[in-house]
Amino acid sequence: MEIVLGILKAAGMVGGVGLFIGVFLGIAAIKFKVKTDEKEEAVLGLLPGNNCGGCGFAGCSGLAAAIAKGEAAVNACPVGGQPVADKIAAVMGVETESGIRKTAFVRCQGDCDKTTLDYEYTGIEDCRMLSFVPNGGAKTCNYGCLGFGSCVKVCPFDAIHVENGVAVVDREKCKACGKCIEVCPKHLIELIPYDSKYVVACSSEDKGPVTMKGCTAGCIGCSLCVKACPQGAVKVEAFHAAIDQESCIGCGVCAEKCPKKAIVEVR
Repeated sequence: MEIVLGILKAAGMVGGVGLFIGVFLGIAAIKFKVKTDEKEEAVLGLLPGNNCGGCGFAGCSGLAAAIAKGEAAVNACPVGGQPVADKIAAVMGVETESGIRKTAFVRCQGDCDKTTLDYEYTGIEDCRMLSFVPNGGAKTCNYGCLGFGSCVKVCPFDAIHVENGVAVVDREKCKACGKCIEVCPKHLIELIPYDSKYVVACSSEDKGPVTMKGCTAGCIGCSLCVKACPQGAVKVEAFHAAIDQESCIGCGVCAEKCPKKAIVEVR
């Protein structure tokens, strides 16, 4: 009988402690409940949830909090684009400006058929590791795409692939999150307006003769494109041509005049 009473007392004590803890936690949850911003939750529900960081914040929750506080624009999400921006603007009770759709572009055509090699590289196939090898890679051109696909590995949208030794962006899949730009050690990738017609697909800043030794498609800074452009949209600096996309009318004269075909039509 004493054993039974002991068991009952122990069970009662355990049950009482459990009840006390449950009540205490319930009261604490109510007292210390963090008030959530309804707008923030609504905005978060509209964001795509990729958490790519392309907006400059720590994931979609960080952007939602910033938008709710008025610290970020309603069209700050590059993945959601204009449709999501319009919905967020409705939640926030503001008007949204039409954003310019952008896409990543690799400023290099130096594939296996157009470039020369100084040596055969065997080692870790990661572009970021090549800064530790002679000349920053096996290609004669020190400005060219290394072709090991570090950008491919970080793209959350399967929008960039290495083709014949050089990275190429699928602009229909690209969401302009900027992941590939951050990881490229050669700084070859940039965001351009989706509607761009012509771009300089080269990053070399070497003098013409040096560029030609390393790549048959490299810009040699001859300035024929500058002279041919009717809008004055092309300039050559540091032996490298660049097109001002705001001034460019897409006539294609610069591409026609380029002797190395370093200026290409965006497709």
